Amino acid sequence: MFLKGLKCKECSAEYPADRSYMCMKCLGPLEVDYDYDRIKDSLDKKEMAERPFNVWRFRELLPVEGEGVTGHHSGWTPLLRAKRLGEYLGISKLYLKDDSTNRPTLSYKDRVVSIAVSRGVELGFETFACASTGNLGNAVSAHCAAAGKPCLIFVPHDIEKAKIIGSLMCGPQLVALKGNYDQVNRLCAQIGDEYGWGFVNVNLRPYYTEGAKTLGYEIAEQLGWKLPDHIVLPTAGGTLLPKVAKAFSELTQLGWVEGEPRVHCAQAEGCAPIVRALKEGLEEIQPVKPSTLAKSIAIGDPADGPYVLQAVRESGGSGVAVSDEEILSAMELLARKEGLLCEPAGGTTLASTMRLIEEGVIKSDHSVVVALTGHAYKALDAMEGRTKVHAVLQPNIRVFKEWYAQQERSQDQVRVVSV
Repeated sequence: MFLKGLKCKECSAEYPADRSYMCMKCLGPLEVDYDYDRIKDSLDKKEMAERPFNVWRFRELLPVEGEGVTGHHSGWTPLLRAKRLGEYLGISKLYLKDDSTNRPTLSYKDRVVSIAVSRGVELGFETFACASTGNLGNAVSAHCAAAGKPCLIFVPHDIEKAKIIGSLMCGPQLVALKGNYDQVNRLCAQIGDEYGWGFVNVNLRPYYTEGAKTLGYEIAEQLGWKLPDHIVLPTAGGTLLPKVAKAFSELTQLGWVEGEPRVHCAQAEGCAPIVRALKEGLEEIQPVKPSTLAKSIAIGDPADGPYVLQAVRESGGSGVAVSDEEILSAMELLARKEGLLCEPAGGTTLASTMRLIEEGVIKSDHSVVVALTGHAYKALDAMEGRTKVHAVLQPNIRVFKEWYAQQERSQDQVRVVSV
């Protein structure tokens, strides 16, 4: 057993690895503590290379004692070398970590939910729940269905319809609340105490967040056990970024990798409390009211925000906030250069990367990984009005030829004007 217990992230008070999630001494959040000496003696890269390609590939570094209940098809998403996009941006080593292909619900949330549900079952929870901006609700619904566990999903009333439908297909009870995510989350903390349900991102949060480390482990292994010069991650509640940084630190501690990646936080201008704190040198994050089309990262009071600040600053990274227009343009650019469809969170990371390139933070010979954390098919309404059908014609070859000839004449006129 490599799981030692839980430790407060603020005062380092120690607790057993039970249902605790908040320090009784200082009210700080708890984090999983491991026996790294035992892990180093037990975990071998050659042996691990023979394991299945899923999140449980790294099981010694995850907080589950037995076999995972779900997640056997989650994780190990592609790390794609983006050659055409890299040429366009002037970056020779541009990589896209594509969690929009994660199974079963097409977002990085399948990683964290695999761990939370598996540990929750070990701790005796029978009913699971979550507060969600969409992707987490999809993942909890699907993983609970696979585990045969009932669940409840609580969401803001204005999230994308596709995400609501995707959750409902798996049979949870879904409650839409008239308010933003932060209001939903506060209510869920009260509900969890009242009913004793396993809220994956509240009372199971110490275990849930550990699942995000698997994205970092995979990047390192897919790069041949090398770390990139830069990684750009979207930030909402702050789960992902600190845990990817932790994954890199753990692999360094095990002696498996070298390098010190600069970790960059990407947010939308309409919801950028962490970026503001980074830019202004603040130690505390001031909550904001979200106003952005990037709804999956529209969390104005990020629970793990202070740890994002710490991880970014320790790595020498930075924070970037981009406009909704920049986000949509980046989504279009990605689709047209690489044929990849990402939701606005991915557009946020790519647009932020482009800003870092323009500012000279990312150099042409640097290696950079851009995280794409969800699929565009779940957020197509963001692109409404930016796409159109080029023609509606009768099914007749003469009609088509006339139309196509007109398109060619129009293109010729554009070329003449541009010359």
